[in-house]
Amino acid sequence: MLFLVAALMLLGVVLGTVAHAPLPVTAAVAVFIAAWLGVFALREYHGRRRHHSAD
Repeated sequence: MLFLVAALMLLGVVLGTVAHAPLPVTAAVAVFIAAWLGVFALREYHGRRRHHSAD
């Protein structure tokens, strides 16, 4: 329950920041985060394919 309260408080802070930031700044940060997550997903995908072990 405490985790849920903390997560909701953090979400409120983040959404409040986005609401006060100019649209170009918000869009630039969103593109950066999307690229970061894309690179992470590709690294995870390729890492799991390479290290596939036959137990």
